[in-house]
Amino acid sequence: MSQHFDAVVIGTGQGGSPLAVRLAQSGKRTAVIERHLFGGTCVNVGCTPTKTYVASARAAHVARTAAKYGVIVGGDVKVDMARVKARKDEVIAGSRNGIEAWLRGTHDITVFEGHGRFTGPHALQIEAADGSKQDIDADMIFINTGTRASVPKVDGLDGVPYLTNSSILELTEVPEHLVIVGGSYIALEFGQMFRRFGSRVTLLVRGERILAREDEDVALAMQDVLQREGIEFRFGTEPRRVETQNGGVRIVTEGETIDASHLLFATGRTPNTDDLGLEHAGIVPDKHGIIEVDGQLRTRVEGVWALGDVNGRGAFTHTSWNDYEIIAANLLDGETRSVDTRIMAYAVFVDPPFARVGMSEAEVRKDGREALIATMPMSRVGRAKERGETDGFMKALVDARTERILGAQIYGIEGDEVIHTFIDIMNADASYKTLQRAMHIHPTVSELVPTLLGMLKPLK
Repeated sequence: MSQHFDAVVIGTGQGGSPLAVRLAQSGKRTAVIERHLFGGTCVNVGCTPTKTYVASARAAHVARTAAKYGVIVGGDVKVDMARVKARKDEVIAGSRNGIEAWLRGTHDITVFEGHGRFTGPHALQIEAADGSKQDIDADMIFINTGTRASVPKVDGLDGVPYLTNSSILELTEVPEHLVIVGGSYIALEFGQMFRRFGSRVTLLVRGERILAREDEDVALAMQDVLQREGIEFRFGTEPRRVETQNGGVRIVTEGETIDASHLLFATGRTPNTDDLGLEHAGIVPDKHGIIEVDGQLRTRVEGVWALGDVNGRGAFTHTSWNDYEIIAANLLDGETRSVDTRIMAYAVFVDPPFARVGMSEAEVRKDGREALIATMPMSRVGRAKERGETDGFMKALVDARTERILGAQIYGIEGDEVIHTFIDIMNADASYKTLQRAMHIHPTVSELVPTLLGMLKPLK
């Protein structure tokens, strides 16, 4: 016999957990289904563990470069990978356990551990680890199942141990030579952190440059920094065949053979939608596994929503959280909010970080509108000079007619924080002059944003 609920949330990621709590607090009898780890990708194998590793890697880098600041560190700087991992495990355990306790302790929430699959538009069957099954149904169902690492088909891969963004976090020793397949955000973050841990790092990039979705000046500037730190790049290449070799991995490309101790694939993400029984619900994902939604995150089936990475509207923790806010506002607060008006913003947590909001320069040029542009090297920023970290630049693009900021990019010290000055003004739909004329605190990076905007000139 099926157990009825007012609402079911499948997955406990950054959007699903708070949504379940809000639904329950509003008086709706809510079920939560989690088949693996509470907290989803961000807490367990995404933001939280990787940024913990980034912090450890930066500590090692600062120690190695301390002499240029007049600080003498005796002896070689070494990294104890087991202790780095132990610190990471402690951080994520606190978050994961906190989310589970939050859900289990909320009145009107029933937590099911197991794999949920649709058996009808509003019906699900949950299979627990012991094989037992439970049928449930609900008036409202929210899909928040996230994504997993996508690994390309490579000859010989079935017989070779390889790493993904998840499994690399379980290493207790620093790889001697880490080869990374990929040239985008995940590849670059892992590349720099393991180089700073002490690995030799080689990136195999299929295209002719890193960060194919970003402006070329950003990509080249970041590549320069990473190469100076010792990261090796192979462009226009990808693995054709792999095999085990002397306890490690041999990677054969079209142009060379590379022997490495470890191989990491950072080649994108695949939505966890292929084993949900979506066909029984009448939902047909696209060829990439994405579930199509409207501006209010509703699927084509009435009473079924999709939030987080599976809906293709943003693959970040903050977009997933914003999805939750939009759904909750529309269902519970009497508002009418839409993801269609969301201004995309994100950061790449290399060091220095890269952050972006809105349109890139390439997108503005393609759009063809009359625009203004300004760029400024970080070497003009007092905070950067004082810290001895002057790599990178700031860039802003403005609509010449409306004075609205179209986009901004910051590659440089504290860029992931400074970008919020642009994000807030853009969401307020205010003229760039509002930001240009603001008084900022000295000495900071943000204080140079008004100066940057004072340098705007026509985009040619």
